[in-house]
Parts: sequence; structure tokens; C-alpha cells
Amino acid sequence: MSNIIVLVKQVPDTNARIVLSGDRVDLSAVKKVMSPYDEFAVETALQHREANGGEVTAITVGDAGADKVLKDAKAIGVDHIVRIDCDEALDSNALQSVLAEAVKNMNATVVYCGKSAADTGAGSTGPGLAERLGWASVSNSTAVSFGEQLSVVTPAGGGNARYAVPLPAVVSCDKGNLKVRKPNVKGIMQAKRAQVDVQSIAAPQSSVTVVSHSMPPAKPAGKSYEGGAAAADVAKLLRDEANVI
Repeated sequence: MSNIIVLVKQVPDTNARIVLSGDRVDLSAVKKVMSPYDEFAVETALQHREANGGEVTAITVGDAGADKVLKDAKAIGVDHIVRIDCDEALDSNALQSVLAEAVKNMNATVVYCGKSAADTGAGSTGPGLAERLGWASVSNSTAVSFGEQLSVVTPAGGGNARYAVPLPAVVSCDKGNLKVRKPNVKGIMQAKRAQVDVQSIAAPQSSVTVVSHSMPPAKPAGKSYEGGAAAADVAKLLRDEANVI
């Protein structure tokens, strides 16, 4: 029976207005949600369970505020929810080390995660975790078929490539044609009553820290042209400044 792990992360709502307070992003009033690509990982994990049996455990790393993202995963249908207690910012090495230890402790068969987190966009968690575990790894998965090994589709060279991936493995998920299921009333009620399994795992010291945040530079004012007489000027700007022709 498969022991399926799905990694989820709580991030600021991608529609939220981001403001700076001093040299740091102020997230005090920002709504937190599950990182969008993690939703595709949860859906893939649930499909794996439905195809092969087993149980799905959702894991996150964070403080008590991160319980919400686990409850969201529970409402969708995962079996167990685990939070690795941590109230400090971890760099990629520290985070992946903690996750690797958690996965080893749970005797997992496969780990699914989003291809990247909406807040950092690094895309390093899946490959980095696989490296620490010594497992097979594939990123940007858009479709998975399940059996004694996985058959994984990823974008490649303007088309798609299909890989045979032996288990155990770590798969980073992209959207593809996946339709993420929505929680029903029963799932929402079960999630409210669900107990988060809080665990402690010592993290190595982070060597990379955020020095400051800054907003991107303002976009220059646009230019407007009318009439056929301006066509030559527009073509010159598209060629010389926009580099599109």
C-alpha cells in the first residue's frame, strides 16, 4: 500500500496588494492561501491514492498559522495532516533537509509538490529533496499515470515528453489538464475537526538570509501613435526598443 506524501506551503494570496514597511514586505493584513501549484500536487496525490490505494499525508513547515493550509488540504480529501513546527525563515538547504528527514520518518513511497512556490518562485524544493533522499525526480509534471512505476508527462521542446519514473520518486507538479477538486460540505466539516500532527525536526543553520525587500522599478509611461504616418516610427521602436521585430 502506497504511502503518499504531498508538500503544501502557505503563501500570500497572489491577488493581494503587497506593500513595504521599511525594508520588509508587510504581510500583516495579507490573506494567506495554499500555493497554487501545490493544489495540482494535492490533486495528483489523491488520484494516485484512487488508482493504487494507500494514504495521502499533507506536510507543511511553519508555525501554528500554517495549520490553515493543512486544513484546506484535509477538506479536499487527504488522509493525514502534519506540520513540522518552525517559526523561523529557512533557506532552501535547511528546508529541504527538514523535509527529507520527515519523509524518511514516514516511509513514503512518493512525494508530490508544486513546481514552485508563489512567493519565492525558486522551484528547488522537489529536485533538492530528491537529491537528499537519493530518489528519482521529475519536474514540471502535467500528467501522471500510476502503477508499479509512474508514467509522467512534462513539456519538452514545444511538445511533451513521457518518462518512466521508478519509485520511490519526487514529482513536482504543473497545471496541465488537471482539474483540482473542490471541498464538499462533508470534507469541510471533517477538516474543522481534524487534528494537526505537530512534529519537531531540528533544522540546520540557514546560510542564506534576506537582507531587504524592494519593489520593482515603475514602468515607463507608454507612447501613443495615431494615423498611418506614424507607422515608420512605430516599426522603428518595435525593432530598436522592444526587440519584437
